[in-house]
Amino acid sequence: MDDVRPNAADEDTSAAPDKERAGIQSVEVGFALLEVLAHANGPLMLRDLAAAADMSAAKAHRYLVSFQRLGLVMQDAASTRYDLGPASLRLGLAALSRLDAVQMGRERIGTLLAQIGHTVALAVWGNHGPTIVHWQESPLAVPVNLRLGDVMPLLTSATGRCFAAHISPDRTLGKVQPMMAQELQRLQSLPQGHNRPDVPQTLADVEAILAEVRQRGAARVVNTLLPGIVGFCTPVFDSDGHMALGMVALGSAATFDAAWGGTVEAPLRAVAEQLSRDLGYRGA
Repeated sequence: MDDVRPNAADEDTSAAPDKERAGIQSVEVGFALLEVLAHANGPLMLRDLAAAADMSAAKAHRYLVSFQRLGLVMQDAASTRYDLGPASLRLGLAALSRLDAVQMGRERIGTLLAQIGHTVALAVWGNHGPTIVHWQESPLAVPVNLRLGDVMPLLTSATGRCFAAHISPDRTLGKVQPMMAQELQRLQSLPQGHNRPDVPQTLADVEAILAEVRQRGAARVVNTLLPGIVGFCTPVFDSDGHMALGMVALGSAATFDAAWGGTVEAPLRAVAEQLSRDLGYRGA
């Protein structure tokens, strides 16, 4: 049997903080089995489950017996395969119901800001389109005229393009298409917009831009929304695969790395992808 020893902090509340954080190792070891089941495409045989969790079948079986008693795991009597049980489902649903994508995004902005050194913002889909709900400006970056509640244009901002490319079909049929048509009409009436490949003039241009956003997994504009300003927006998806919010980075073209996979886009993408996973998104 695995030796389950209580942490010293469980016995003495005056224990040092580092000991209080030590935890119970066997719980962490056993969780590896639940993690494997959570990422599997379906039920697993004991040998495959144990191998994926990097433990012997005998050791894995002992954990699984306890997990079955708790309802965290269940075993099919006919195939003998293991899968997540009803208690895991209840825990997952309870956790999802308490998730706040914006709050979780705000908690990550400080670290991201320190890493890239440029303004970072969060946007959600509001009544009038992609709306800035939080932003934080780097003290070392050139100030960008951005305010809470600003609605970003669908076709000339990285934020708008990201939402337009990933918004759910019901919204596309309801409001997004008329909004895009109205904005396209406005762009067509601007003389300075002509002959610029980054400013769409036709529906075919729009489709090409949105297809690139989907292909790259992020949107970028350079001198498109504001002169001398570069912006990236990466989508954050929820457990249903819907775009919950956009994570935005923008700054002066003089100091902002506009390259795909560069010092701004790569960290921004990594944070957005991790937040998506934390919200329960499992990929397309």
